[in-house]
Amino acid sequence: MTTAPHSEQSTERPTLTLVKDDAEPAIEGTVVAHQGETTRPAWLTAVYDHARDHRLYAPQIGRGYLNIVRRWFDDYRDGWPQQIATAKADLKTAKGDSTAEARARDLLQQLRSDYRRHRLIHLGKSSGWAMTASVGTLLGAATGGILFDLGLALTALGLGAWNGRPAAVAAAAINSGHAQPGALDPLGHAPDQQHDEAELRAALSAAGFNNAIRIIDATPVRADGSREITFDLGGATTVTDLRKKIESIAAALKRDVTMVDITKGDHLGQARLWLANGDPFESARRSPLLAQNTPLDSWTNGIPVAYGKRGNTIRIPLINQNAVIGGRSRSGKGVGASNLIVGAAMDPLVNLRIVAGKHNGEWDPYARAGIASTYFKPSPERLLALLKGLLADKDRRERDLGKLAKSKLIHNLIAKIGGIEVLVIDELATYTRPGKPLRDEILAAIEELSQVALGAGILMVLITQYPEVDVLPQAISMNCGTKWAMLVENATQSNAILGSGQAGAGRDASKFDPPRPGLGWLVDPFAGVTDLARSFDLDEDERGEVTSLLQRAATFRQTAERLVGQWDDPIEKYLLDVTGLSSAAGGPKRDGAPGRAVHEMTEAQRDQVGALQGALMAMDHFGRDEAQLDEMAGFIAHGVTPDELGELLRKAGAGGTVKITVPHKAGRVNGYRRADLEDALSFLKGA
Repeated sequence: MTTAPHSEQSTERPTLTLVKDDAEPAIEGTVVAHQGETTRPAWLTAVYDHARDHRLYAPQIGRGYLNIVRRWFDDYRDGWPQQIATAKADLKTAKGDSTAEARARDLLQQLRSDYRRHRLIHLGKSSGWAMTASVGTLLGAATGGILFDLGLALTALGLGAWNGRPAAVAAAAINSGHAQPGALDPLGHAPDQQHDEAELRAALSAAGFNNAIRIIDATPVRADGSREITFDLGGATTVTDLRKKIESIAAALKRDVTMVDITKGDHLGQARLWLANGDPFESARRSPLLAQNTPLDSWTNGIPVAYGKRGNTIRIPLINQNAVIGGRSRSGKGVGASNLIVGAAMDPLVNLRIVAGKHNGEWDPYARAGIASTYFKPSPERLLALLKGLLADKDRRERDLGKLAKSKLIHNLIAKIGGIEVLVIDELATYTRPGKPLRDEILAAIEELSQVALGAGILMVLITQYPEVDVLPQAISMNCGTKWAMLVENATQSNAILGSGQAGAGRDASKFDPPRPGLGWLVDPFAGVTDLARSFDLDEDERGEVTSLLQRAATFRQTAERLVGQWDDPIEKYLLDVTGLSSAAGGPKRDGAPGRAVHEMTEAQRDQVGALQGALMAMDHFGRDEAQLDEMAGFIAHGVTPDELGELLRKAGAGGTVKITVPHKAGRVNGYRRADLEDALSFLKGA
């Protein structure tokens, strides 16, 4: 439309010029009156208007199918290429360190194998569904008629339109890392450097850092909702300084500590900030050991015990380090320890020595499976003897290493030296709290063992729910390279596990919100981790997973001839010589009660057991609980005389003869009672 010029003095309405019939077509957006009557049916007009109002146009349908294809390729890749690229970088970094390089190479090969398997499964599923849909469509089109064809066409259009909605396209772009300007990232802004820098600067300022940061790189949002930003700190601040304030930085970014990770970039003045949209520890993950169908090399490949913030599996190698695992009751330390100890059981070259802190059956499965080289329940005297035996074996190992011209144990000498010794002391406070029997002697032996035995392949795993200096002195804690602090009462207890001042550096195991079973601060230099980690889910009470894994481990050990009884054990021989009792595989009854197993007895002791058993069988035959030597010797009938039988019974601990009554003799005569023989047999067998 056009209007005539309007004068300020004029009071007349402006003259209007109507659109002529031969006027040029109106441009898009110009409102004009419809010329003439429509011939479109009312129902079609309604459909057209609905499509126009909801933007159901061909471009949207095309975008929908493009979105479907994009999602298919995203699922096909599923983050594997990035994990493989990270593993390649780790392998490159590990050059020169043979152990780390071997571990990184194994991980890279495993990731590649898993990626191939994932792609085959994905292609197989896709092919199956595509074949089903194609056959169904062809059959329907051939037999269903025009109504079926119309329905099929409408379904195809609807599928494309639904997946082409702006919200669906934006969500797919974010998840696939192809977000366009305006799509939100974990910081709540478009992935724009200025926005990121402003947000980071504000977060650092809230934590007490006023740095002129500069972003070097920022990854798009990954499929799991995480993102990483690399930036220079631009001042004297270091990555170590930032990590000490990670709690404040996380709060400023409106996240929990579990959702933020800060690592070093190319130098201490460059940081990599990892952000997640959700708590990575919210859901428990099953142990990878459940899929372990071959023996484990705990030295080279490590034992999978936990997963980190980024979903990475943390493997602890049994190499030149002691471990301490602490946390209050119900914190999950038992499950964390189980992951480590069960994994050690699956390595036939690991000799497990388990000292329980309670009389329950938590550790009994290790004895029943014949895996625990040593296992006994609370006994300070036996623990002290075991510690002395390990120290004596340390001297033997060092002599053997000297003959091999080695100063410490290396991987290819493990079998020659007698395996890796792993001493597990559960509920350490049972033995080391003030006032406990032999406390000072036990602490001194543990301290000496922690200082001098690592190079000889003798390691310790100390577990406690009372992480206090009186229970775990600093002289012992400082010699534990692996430290795992789960939920504790206060920062002092956290420092008792992790080391003095660690709570002030941001690693405080009393500040888990919310606390989760198995979640803790894990430090292990050989695994390259100093961060939060949650132990894998490994259940015995309800699912029997520990017993199942130990049965599998027993088959590995039997093949390698490393089950209890298949090899000469110098430690148990020492305990038998010193105490007269054996705790191999938990003792004769495999329940943690030391005793004299028949195969470990001397020839004289076996003769004494035979005499006692023969005498008891004679009483069973006579149908009474008292018998004379001559009648018992006559029943045994193995050439033993009454005097010889009496001598054997006395040496076995049954004592001399006593006055008894027998049916065929008048009055009281000399002989033995059943109770005395049974007590002697029970003592001789160690029950």
